[in-house]
This record gives sequence, structure tokens and C-alpha cells, in this order.
Amino acid sequence: MDKYLIINADDFGMSHASNVAVMDLLSNGCISSSTIMAPCPWAYEAAKFANKNPELGIGVHLTTTSEWGTYRWAPVIGTGNSLCDDTGVFMYHESDEFEEGADIDEIEAEIRAQIAKLKTLGVTNPSHLDNHMGSLYGIETGRFETLQQIFDIASEYKLPFRFPGTFTDEQFKNTMLGIKVDPALVKGLFGKFTAYAKERGVAIPDYLIPGEWSGPQRDSYENYKEYIYELYRSFPEGVVETYIHPAVECDELKAISGNWITRVWEYALFKDPQTMQHIKSLGIKLISYRDLAKMRG
Repeated sequence: MDKYLIINADDFGMSHASNVAVMDLLSNGCISSSTIMAPCPWAYEAAKFANKNPELGIGVHLTTTSEWGTYRWAPVIGTGNSLCDDTGVFMYHESDEFEEGADIDEIEAEIRAQIAKLKTLGVTNPSHLDNHMGSLYGIETGRFETLQQIFDIASEYKLPFRFPGTFTDEQFKNTMLGIKVDPALVKGLFGKFTAYAKERGVAIPDYLIPGEWSGPQRDSYENYKEYIYELYRSFPEGVVETYIHPAVECDELKAISGNWITRVWEYALFKDPQTMQHIKSLGIKLISYRDLAKMRG
């Protein structure tokens, strides 16, 4: 079996700093996919880029949390619901809070509103759906009803969804995935959801393997580069999705996040021609979610 890789840039539309990086990487074939955060102020710019480049794999980064301290965004459905606080922005900073407090019907309304908003802005043919901070997976508290809900919506819209068909032991150790419920429960339930995705005709990748920042890769750009190159050597056969959060270095980005440097490094690494050369040398074929939909169709 061949090795395929989807490199998705999350958080398109979160900031202008993110948009500049994502548009550059997509335009130059350095990554294959991205997803737009409809509630964010810079979603308009991202959507206009998607509209002008319909062949690219640009989808919807379904957003139900707002994690930063002073930079906040609001539900598309407006106020007076379980998703927002009394100032009108998303109430939940973390996924576990969202899983515990959000109303299931209002979650569905927000998901549909975000897809509709981006279509109004010009993303008339999104490539796929995925999820900001994994809040719809239920893996923080075990509330899996949102996961079935998103598969039903993805099926209705005929869109692929970011969900791994196979869980490896290494994935449970990956801090980016944030799995906090019992691994045996996850494997059992997620196996059923994989079957449900197939039943509903929702294309999914075989594996989801993001890079993480909990080791020496955080100490320097050179360490990060070495870590990513070694991680990619370990990718199995089949379709792997990995995701990044690239952005350009600027005052805007530094005001948003204290971890801004990791986003700058991600942009630099995937802009480096050596990275694509490395991927090709491993026999890995870069594809988008549009390609995945055709492969699974």
C-alpha cells in the first residue's frame, strides 16, 4: 500500500498573521489542505482566497471554543445560548468545559451556521470538515453524542471529516490529541464510529498523527525540524493526516499567543523546500481532502 499525507493548516482566518502564512503555503504547494474558522474576524479574507482558488482543499474548521485570554470570538448563531457568556463571546476556553456545558441542539445550530456563513462568503464547495481543539470528539469527558452528530452533518453535506480510522498506542500518548478517557473505551467506541462513517459515506483518513511540542523540539527550530523529519519517517502506509498552525511573526500574533514562536517555526519549516524534498524521499504522496473523497468514493 502507498503512503499518502494530508498536511492541514488549521486556524485559517483566525488572524491576518495566520492568513498570510497559510495562503503562501497553499499557493506554493507546500501544504495540501486548510480549514477556516468562520467565527473569527479574518475569516472573510480566508474565504475570499478560497473562492479564488476552488481547486485547493480548503474546508471548515468547526469552532466551539475560544481559548485565548484577550482575543475572543463569538458564536455565529449569536447570543442567548449555552455556547456564549454574558459578553457574547464563546464561553468555553477548553474542550472539557464545552463538552460538559453545551446544549446538543445549539451545537448543531452553530455547526450549520458556520458552514452557511462560509458559503455566503464564497466557500461554496468546502473540501471537508474538521474541529478546533477537538471539542466535538468527546475525548475529554466521554460525551460522544457530538461525534455522532457531526458524522450525520458531514454525511448530509457529503463532506469528509477529520477522524482517524485507526488508533495506535502512540496516539494515546500524543498531547496534541488530548485523549483523557479510558483507551479501551476510545478504541471500542471509535471502532464503531469508523464503521458508522463508512455506513454514512463520510470519508476519513486512516490515521491522525499531529506533531507535538512537549519535548526537546520546543527548545530550538533545529530541534523542531529534526523532530518533524523523524516523525514523518514513522508514518505508516495508508492516508495520514497531520496538522499545523502556521503564522508569520508580527505584533498581532505575539499579542494573541504566548506560544507564538511555535507557529512561526511551523511556517518556516513547511516553507523550506527541503521539507517537501524530505517528504518525497520517503515515498510519501501529498494529497488533499478532495483527493481523499475521490479515493473513498
